[in-house]
Amino acid sequence: MTLQIAVLDDWQDVARDVLDWSVLQSIGQVSFLHDYPTDPASLIQRLHPFQVILLMRERTRFDAALLQALPQLKLLLTGGMRNAAIDLTAASALGIQVCGSDSYKHAAPELTWALLMALTRNLLGEANALRAGHWQQGLGGDLHGKTLGLLGLGSIGQKVAQFAQVFGMRVIAWSQNLTAERAAAVGVTHVSKQQLFAQADVLSVHLVLSERSRGLVDAQALAWMKPEALLVNTARGPIVDEAALIEALQQGRLAGAALDVFDQEPLPVEHPLRHLPNVLATPHIGYVSRQNYQLFFSQMIEDLQAWHAGKPIRLLN
Repeated sequence: MTLQIAVLDDWQDVARDVLDWSVLQSIGQVSFLHDYPTDPASLIQRLHPFQVILLMRERTRFDAALLQALPQLKLLLTGGMRNAAIDLTAASALGIQVCGSDSYKHAAPELTWALLMALTRNLLGEANALRAGHWQQGLGGDLHGKTLGLLGLGSIGQKVAQFAQVFGMRVIAWSQNLTAERAAAVGVTHVSKQQLFAQADVLSVHLVLSERSRGLVDAQALAWMKPEALLVNTARGPIVDEAALIEALQQGRLAGAALDVFDQEPLPVEHPLRHLPNVLATPHIGYVSRQNYQLFFSQMIEDLQAWHAGKPIRLLN
């Protein structure tokens, strides 16, 4: 049987050019879906013919209702080894196997540092002013000698800590499971949650979204921060209480925020975070790099070939 294979969530219409898909010709026909309906009924109709669907991270939610409505679906492939948008229990009950891929570990830390530097030096405002015919609009901030607070010191947080240390910053960190010994091993000072927010000149979020981390950066945590401090979030939107953040930014109780992630994605057109002057916002591009896409899709193809041969790899369920 020739498989019908969908490459879903290809918003930028780039997947077909990232690598050579002809290796799948003997297995099935590949369709690239970069523009598709999001309402449930239309989405079901669009995806109904496919036995295999390749997902880009968590852009489309595959809950039990959607999975049950796709009786031909046999295999889901996702970028990364974690995808909170897939109901793995429902997939298993329906006999749908789910496989993942490795991730390029440098993409997210590099974007984090780019946003942090751009926000600190007001690069967007200065560049836009230059385009408009102006010259030198204000004073940029500095990093050397300042304190970077890391909410989470996993693999991404550790890389960001290394960047900060090269720039001469003091680095402090806190999370529920972090110990002083683990922090010290990478040259970072372990502090309490309140100390983290109170001492940070820049606070960067690097936690996995869970029920424990959801809303962790709340109104109280933001109130602990210095009025001249900056917040950077390239992890997950719901870790930060969005309403409390907007209020703090509007009232000048926080100098600025650089955000790559949001509660609702894509971010609604009239959302305040699109328009606040002290916000630098990007459209969840922390993992959107050529090398990461090449790794995602090449390993998803490997997953598909292994599954087709009866020896599935990188199983998530």
